[in-house]
Amino acid sequence: MGNASDSSVFTSTLSEREDLIFGTLYLLFGIVSLFGNSLLLLVAYRKRSMLKPAEFFIVNLAISDLGMTVTLFPLATPSFFAHRWLFNHAMCTFYAFSGMFFGLCSLTSLTVLSTVCCLKVCYPACGNKFSPTHAGVLLLCVWAYALVFAIAPLANWGSYGPEPYGTACCLKWKASTREAVIYIVSLFIFCYLFPCLLILISYSLILWTVQVSRRAVKQHISLQSKANSVHSLIVKLSIAVCIGFLAAWTPYAIVAMWAAFGDASQVPVLAFALSAVFAKSSTTYNPLVYLLFKPNFQKFLSKDLSLLQAICAVICCSHQSVITLQSFQTREGRTSARLSTAFPESPGACRNCNDTFECFSNYPRCYKTQASPVLQGCGLQDCPWGSLKDPKSLDLGFSPSEILHYTLLLR
Repeated sequence: MGNASDSSVFTSTLSEREDLIFGTLYLLFGIVSLFGNSLLLLVAYRKRSMLKPAEFFIVNLAISDLGMTVTLFPLATPSFFAHRWLFNHAMCTFYAFSGMFFGLCSLTSLTVLSTVCCLKVCYPACGNKFSPTHAGVLLLCVWAYALVFAIAPLANWGSYGPEPYGTACCLKWKASTREAVIYIVSLFIFCYLFPCLLILISYSLILWTVQVSRRAVKQHISLQSKANSVHSLIVKLSIAVCIGFLAAWTPYAIVAMWAAFGDASQVPVLAFALSAVFAKSSTTYNPLVYLLFKPNFQKFLSKDLSLLQAICAVICCSHQSVITLQSFQTREGRTSARLSTAFPESPGACRNCNDTFECFSNYPRCYKTQASPVLQGCGLQDCPWGSLKDPKSLDLGFSPSEILHYTLLLR
């Protein structure tokens, strides 16, 4: 807990209603970010053998956003609800350092990703030579770049401290030394202006190349539909990334520069809080962009969701099915147990059976449908465990001779 000397700077300057609103937003952002980035990493792990070098930066972006989520939101959210910073000055420094480190890593990852995409789309001769080794080297550079700027305030090039609204911490934007001024100017140029320019230039070149390509394929009717689909995807991804980057970080950059080189006392406290919320929202926005617009990620995500839906449907069907254990006496005197599942009572050509044995006796005729009766009754037309059009793919646990024997008994 904070000591008495920290009580004044760690007390919220917002109203209790405003703190409640911001605390709720941070809680919502934290949950969505944790779920979205974890899902993105899970999908990336599932397709790890097919990841392209450029997609390494999407994975890195999810890692840095997840790092920001688990280090910042658990500290800021309860502090907003408590109307004061609940921790000591060391935790304040840790919070500010983590925010700076993971935030810069996310920004740099977005910047490098845009540059790599521009290289591959606009200059394929060079872009096709981009290998996983190149991606790994660039990833190390991204983390080193972010670490240098995050450590600088700990080496007296600036300093970390509480935010003006009192319930979170950040860099002290009002510089008191020449070194702090140089650091803030460098931070603004190399961690905001330069990334902004690279992202805008990269995606502008991509859009221009797509437009030229679109005009070139208009004469080929057979390729036009596919080309338009690819063009539409690239345009959507480009616009989404640019809007997300600018919307998340521009407000914070403006407020920070206002406080650093203007009259900090004239900056509304609410402006600091709002700009911080916009910056933190990037952790929820980035995974949504790539999960929605990246076809490769969509494919694996849809497969996982389909499998989950199938499992849930089968579990639901199990509550509607009657599981009966039938014992059969074989000719040799051996007794074997067979587990039979009664089909759900639902209308259909192959689901009008009165009991399990009648369904079983109709099995060869009923199996001509595209899905098994049980799965059709559950609403599953595509079985994730094999093609049900092939009778060999369905194993009921009976041998062919036993099927014939039981069928004759039922007649």
